[in-house]
Amino acid sequence: MKQRSFLTFLGTGTSQGVPVIGCNCEVCRSTDPKDNRLRTSAMIETEGCRFIIDAGPDFRIQMLREGVSHITAILLTHKHKDHIGGIDDVRALNFVDYPQIHTVDIYATAETIACVRKDYDYAFFKVRYRGTPEISLHTIDAENSFTISGVEITPIKGYHAHFEVTGYRIGETAYITDFKDIDDSQIEKLRGVKTLVVNALRFEPHDSHFSVSQALELIEKVKPNRAYLTHMSHEIGLHTEAERLLPPNVYFAYDKLKIEI
Repeated sequence: MKQRSFLTFLGTGTSQGVPVIGCNCEVCRSTDPKDNRLRTSAMIETEGCRFIIDAGPDFRIQMLREGVSHITAILLTHKHKDHIGGIDDVRALNFVDYPQIHTVDIYATAETIACVRKDYDYAFFKVRYRGTPEISLHTIDAENSFTISGVEITPIKGYHAHFEVTGYRIGETAYITDFKDIDDSQIEKLRGVKTLVVNALRFEPHDSHFSVSQALELIEKVKPNRAYLTHMSHEIGLHTEAERLLPPNVYFAYDKLKIEI
C-alpha cells in the first residue's frame, strides 16, 4: 500500500505575524483561529521523511504544537529572520534521544547558508559549549534538483524584490513564498503540480511580495488541481470574508491546516 503524504501549514503569516503588536484592526482583534497567523512555515511528510520548510521565530511553538520530535531536514527559502530566526531551537531535536545526538541537516542556497553561518556562528566554532546546536549545512544549486533520503527535491528560483529566493517542488506539490517575480523557465518546473502553495501578502500591490492578483496569475499559468495562499498580512482581511473572493479550488491557508498531497 502506498504511504500517504501530507502538507501541514505550520504558519501562514507575514514577518510580523497576525495579530500585529499594537494593532487594533478587526483582523488583529478577531477571535477566529484562522485569523491568528504565526510566521510562515510548512511541514511535508512523504516517503517516510519529514521536511520543514523554513524555521522562523515561531519554530519552537510550531514543533511543540505538532508534536514533532524528529525531522529529516530543514529547507530554507531565504535569509530573512522570519524564515531563519528559530534555528537555535533545533537543539531540542538534537538531544531528544540523548546520549544519541541527531544532527539537523539544513539545505539552502549559498547566500542563505552564509547568513545562517554568520547569525549562528557559535554553532560552528571549533570549541563549542555543551548544548550548542548541532547543524550540518548543505549548499544547493537553485538550478538543479537534489535528493534527501531518496526523495527528489526541485528548487524553484524566484525574486524577492532585489534578491533571489527559493521555493521547492516535492513530487506533485510545490511550495513558494516571498516571491515578487518568477521567470518562465522556473514556471516550467511547476508543470504537472497538483497542489501549489504560493505567497499572497495582501490584495493591494507590494514592492517585494506577490499580491493576491499576482498569485492568482501564477496559479492560472501553472493550472494545479488546487492552490493555497500563504504568507499573509493582516491587510488580507478576515479569513471567512476574504476567501469568498477567491476563484474555485483556490484557498487561503491557515495555521494547522493539514492536507493530503
